[in-house]
Amino acid sequence: MHLHAAGFHHVLRKQAPHRTPVFARRLTTSSSSSLSSARTAVYATLFAASAGLFAVYYYDARSAMHRYVLTPALRHTFDAETGHKIAVKVLRSGLGPRDPVQDDERLRSELWGNELSNPVGLAAGFDKDGEAIDGILNLGFSWVEIGSVTPKPQPGNPKPRVFHLPDDEALINRYGFPSQGSASVLSRLRARIPTFHEAKDNTTAALKPRSVLAINLGKNKTSPVESPDDFVNGVKTFGTYADVLVINVSSPNTPGLRGLQNRELLEDLLASVTKARDELEPSPITARRPRLVLKIAPDLEESQIVDIADLIRNSSIDGVIVSNTTISRPASLRDPNKSEMGGLSGAPLKPRTLQVLKTLRAHLPSSIPLIGCGGIRTGADALEYGRAGASLIQVYTSFGYDGVGTCRRIKDELESLLREENTTWKAVVDDSVKKLSWTGS
Repeated sequence: MHLHAAGFHHVLRKQAPHRTPVFARRLTTSSSSSLSSARTAVYATLFAASAGLFAVYYYDARSAMHRYVLTPALRHTFDAETGHKIAVKVLRSGLGPRDPVQDDERLRSELWGNELSNPVGLAAGFDKDGEAIDGILNLGFSWVEIGSVTPKPQPGNPKPRVFHLPDDEALINRYGFPSQGSASVLSRLRARIPTFHEAKDNTTAALKPRSVLAINLGKNKTSPVESPDDFVNGVKTFGTYADVLVINVSSPNTPGLRGLQNRELLEDLLASVTKARDELEPSPITARRPRLVLKIAPDLEESQIVDIADLIRNSSIDGVIVSNTTISRPASLRDPNKSEMGGLSGAPLKPRTLQVLKTLRAHLPSSIPLIGCGGIRTGADALEYGRAGASLIQVYTSFGYDGVGTCRRIKDELESLLREENTTWKAVVDDSVKKLSWTGS
């Protein structure tokens, strides 16, 4: 009987499997669900924190990622022109990095009596059609120059037309003024203006305190070489929307353009554009008329520079940019692309540009400021231009190689040098301009 009962219980155990009480099952399920939810919450928090940290890192133009990862990747992945276009589109989108640091007072600059936060500008050629003005200003530049803009749209020269020379920290381009035309650029400039904008004493066309917007005016390839009409057209079209209009007679990639630097043609050109500017009504944006600046080539002979200075002294031109790209090829060039046709910019241009600037400074009065442009990569380079008599400096090629943090790095290096010498940018410029400028004797 006992054995039979034991067997019976054994059968029951086989036929009736163990069942967890309902309360216990619910408790287990609830615990598992809570654990899963907690894990999800932790992952979400980590992801959000990581994304936030990356965003902070990305949006800071000083981040090494831009200089050593993103910019080189763009340069090595795409051809030079495509990489250039992508960079413009990113800055146009509003998703570009920013300079988060307020400029030190030692960097304060002055141009025609107006205060700028720093002396570092971006030269024409990067934002040809005025697509990314605010994105560039966000990188800390005090002077943003768009263009060259031609009256009519034109495609420029055949591709390929831009070449990196990394071995020389240089660039060769033969763009030939590709432009969407003045109507397209004008529509973008109008779209930037706030609906209820009111001009004040310190308002600039940049729409950012202590910064200026310049528009570089070019000439259509099909226009008569000797005619100033394209430049006059540009003055009339953009005079309302710019603090500075740059008369570009120095690009080597438009046939005959540099011929406008010859005395007779240049005299007629300067008279024509200043007359057109003086006939403009004061801008409703700035309550002023734009300044006119001439941009010259670095390949001029000394006698030509002296002639240009004489013409400028007897005109109403407000300043000069020294200089554009060069058609010369220094013997120091090593990169295989050095044989490409076009204008050379970057580090090899600096000695020649500095020499032209010094010559011009010696033949122009202190009332006419010079803007130095050519081979500037560091704060020391900027300071060298300041000591040669440049009121401001511009970069272009170094910006392409070093990325969005270029402006901040130059400013930081320059500020450090000025601090070591216990001086300011304005003091350096005022002293050099006073010592080096033409006095009429």
